[in-house]
Formats: sequence, structure tokens, C-alpha cells
Amino acid sequence: MDSEKRQRYQTTMVSTYCSETSYLDYLVMQDGTEHFFGSDYLTKLHSGEVFVVNSRKRNGLILFKHYHAEFAGPGAAVGGDYDRDCQWVMPIGNLSLLTLESHEDRQKAYLIRRQWIRLIKQITENPVPRQRVQKILDQFEQYFPPEMVASLPDEAFALLVGVLPQTVGIVRLLGNELDDKIDY
Repeated sequence: MDSEKRQRYQTTMVSTYCSETSYLDYLVMQDGTEHFFGSDYLTKLHSGEVFVVNSRKRNGLILFKHYHAEFAGPGAAVGGDYDRDCQWVMPIGNLSLLTLESHEDRQKAYLIRRQWIRLIKQITENPVPRQRVQKILDQFEQYFPPEMVASLPDEAFALLVGVLPQTVGIVRLLGNELDDKIDY
């Protein structure tokens, strides 16, 4: 590696220091404020009842599991045994959870949840972390207003696609300029 590439690499390095505080204790929003999320929704999810994210609204729920996060978008089932391991939740948009009336509605909601999981899985199959971040940001901006997506914390996107929160921050800051600055 020549000195020019080494210098370029060193200028984009980010600390991977992790404090003793878990990301589940709080999340730092883009505006710098700390927010605690989801105690009411988490109680609902742990009740054992199955709910569905209202498919008539632009809303969703990021479910923080032990080592990753999942997204349940409009029409997706949440709760029941499926989300007992959920440690924290982050509502997106004006979240509306509805109860399921019939077995058919429950099956349909589980199928939709599976589709949301498959979408995230397709994104995480990309071996390049910055491309995963850009893709998840693009997907969220298709469903939600850009200002809403911009307000979500880096940690949420990082746990959805398996990257460091610093990677999300760099992609958000530099966007497509990264392609011009990094040689592979």
C-alpha cells in the first residue's frame, strides 16, 4: 500500500471504542439528544398477544433484539412468542398497533413480517458495509419522509444491517462522495 492510500485510509478510520453503556440504555438521536424508547410498546409486545402494524399508515417498529435489530413495517405481525426476546423498541411515524381478529389475518401478518425480514436480509447480504448502509437508508426513505429518516439514530440502522454506528454516520455525512474518495 503506497503512502497516499495509507494516508487516505487513516483519515477515514473511526474509533471502535465501546463504552460500558449498552445501546439499549439510550440512543443518541441525530440532533444530539438522548432518547429512551418503547417501554409502553415493549410491555404490549411482551404480553403474549399478537398485534399488526397498521397497514393504512406510514409507520413501523424497529425491534431491538440482543445482537441485532429487525424492522416490522406496515402490515407486519409483532408480539406473541416471536418477539419475546425483544429488549427495546423504537416506533417510527405515528405507530398504530391493531389486534388481529382472525386466524387468516394473523397468517397474513406473519407473511408480511417475513417479507420485511427478507428485505433486510437482502440488504445485509452485500459484503460492503457502506453499501448496506446506503441501501437501508434508501429503503427507509421510500417508506418514510427523509426528515424522519434523518432523525433516526445511527445505532438503529447499524443494528439493522450489521455495521458499526460510525459507518452509518460516515455514509450519512459523505453519502455518494465516498465512492470518489475510497479506492478498492
